[in-house]
Amino acid sequence: MRERIAAVPVLGPALRMIHQTYEGRKFRNSSTYWEQRYFSGGNSGAGSYGRLAMAKADFVNRLVEERGIKTVLELGCGDGNQLVLARYPSYVGVDISTIAVEACRARFAGDTSKRFLVTGSEPLPICELGLSLDVIYHLVEDDVFERYMHDLLTHSSKLVVLYTSDSDVTPPSPAPHVRHRAVARWMASRSDWRFKERLQNPYPFQEGHEDTTSFADFYVYEKVHS
Repeated sequence: MRERIAAVPVLGPALRMIHQTYEGRKFRNSSTYWEQRYFSGGNSGAGSYGRLAMAKADFVNRLVEERGIKTVLELGCGDGNQLVLARYPSYVGVDISTIAVEACRARFAGDTSKRFLVTGSEPLPICELGLSLDVIYHLVEDDVFERYMHDLLTHSSKLVVLYTSDSDVTPPSPAPHVRHRAVARWMASRSDWRFKERLQNPYPFQEGHEDTTSFADFYVYEKVHS
């Protein structure tokens, strides 16, 4: 059974309101979905566990070592299960969910190489490598997607790794928190970033095996310095 985030024993008024207002109701927006999901004991999803998590860790850890990366910024760190497998000299994880961030702080308490921020709570640092792992296709609102990409690219000084799907077609009746985007086309419009490589994940998506396969691949971009 996958590890689940334990219920936070003391919640502020804002989180209580989220819980009371949206419990049992239809999907409203991406930020509320994730806060409610973690509140209810859910986790970051299949991509952060098992062989999918191992595949991501193998790729990113190798890139960090080969390129001599010292600082890593991840937007959408989730519950921190993926991070257990990481080997980063210095890491900042950011997430929209207060509950997820508090869980990460508790999980990695005493590890001075890692710190965690709630989105918008303070200015982001500039790090050499920016990570987006299984996040972009969960940004269903256009303004949220644009702001996320702006923050990621603005605060990454050397490389970004996007682990995501690359399509502007979302299958009929998808999960409400999933929206595929043509990420490669969007990145091609950025003259300050150069495409370096695409690597297919070793477990391509198969219907009926959603917990152990993925439609996401690795896209690596390098900062163009004038």
